[in-house]
Amino acid sequence: MTGPGLIQVVDCEDVAWFRDGSEGARGAAAALGRRIGLGEQRTAELVLAVTELATNLTKHAIDGSLLLRVLRNDTTAGVEVVAVDAGPGMADVPAALRDGMSTLGSLGIGLGAIHRLADSLHIHSRPGLGTVQLARFWPRPVHPRVAGEPPVGGITRPISGEEVCGDAWAARTDNGVAAPPAPTEKAGDPYSSATGAPDWAALTGIRPPAAQTRTALGHNTSLRAERTGRPAPVRASVAGPGAGMLVMSCDGLGHGPMAAAAAQAAVRAFRTGTARTPEQVMEQVHRALRGTRGAAVAIARLEPDGRLLFCGVGNITAALVTRTSRTTLLSHPGITGHQMHQLRVYEHHLPADAVLVMHSDGLSDRWSHTDLAGLLHHPPALIATALMRQTGTRRDDASAVIAKSPR
Repeated sequence: MTGPGLIQVVDCEDVAWFRDGSEGARGAAAALGRRIGLGEQRTAELVLAVTELATNLTKHAIDGSLLLRVLRNDTTAGVEVVAVDAGPGMADVPAALRDGMSTLGSLGIGLGAIHRLADSLHIHSRPGLGTVQLARFWPRPVHPRVAGEPPVGGITRPISGEEVCGDAWAARTDNGVAAPPAPTEKAGDPYSSATGAPDWAALTGIRPPAAQTRTALGHNTSLRAERTGRPAPVRASVAGPGAGMLVMSCDGLGHGPMAAAAAQAAVRAFRTGTARTPEQVMEQVHRALRGTRGAAVAIARLEPDGRLLFCGVGNITAALVTRTSRTTLLSHPGITGHQMHQLRVYEHHLPADAVLVMHSDGLSDRWSHTDLAGLLHHPPALIATALMRQTGTRRDDASAVIAKSPR
């Protein structure tokens, strides 16, 4: 938080993954620092840190890779460096941060110097499993709007052999302005302006039975929830009065440029839209994806009072995770942009110590709360990277996004 009711959210643009030594990463870091106006001195410090991280991956790590990406808000832009490997891991991270710990002929500046150069450095390591390192570099002096840790972070990685990723994630704060009404349906139009699905009443002239109306459905699902213990759909979800936070996970169908085009269309619609509830946002994204391959999409709204509203269409895994539990959130079949059935929004309680996890099927969903229990104190982007390292597959585009309560 950077002020009363103000949630710090930054946009994130993945630039490139590097797996073959430090030269490519070093040159890309220099070009990136100059492009976003980081400044000559700050860019040199970024390049030095990237070179050390990449060299350490090459000389010490198993299956190491490094990601460069741009972080920006409405006032400034910076660079985030993510280094991840599958081992051997560090037995003592505080010792590794002390000067003089560099080995095998590296630059000798060590992680301690990276810690001093970066505006923030977070490391999670487990012997035998590997290490995730996340460092951020902002222009000096650091603007107060980016000094803290954002409550949302994620990561994407394209399928092996592709340079663009068909997965995406995004987050934004609620500006408190209600969404405009959906476009008015023309008389006789057999398609719903909200979902693009056939309006059977217009096609057949027959109204659905009373049990299928919105009110009756909401009543029936509430009764069913009481019997089964499962959360009931909230048919008319209402955004709270405080500064809420909206988060989206998107998996464009297939992979490659066409999938990436669908994912980026969803991101643009999400970021520029004025909808306040997940259902309204999903409708805006659905309209934006017409003419594309379509996508699986999940959208959540996190409220300061601890409520979480969730709406999912397609194969996005979503769960609420604490140190002791994992609660899976329900999505429904469909393809956003093509075939989307009746939207359902589910309301859950998000404990202050819990995180919301959403990821594409480029990650296996066969993980439990114990896999994340030791990570929950880290920034969301590091948690997402660690989850991808553990459960990701290189046979598909992959993405994960983590959100913490805005309270």
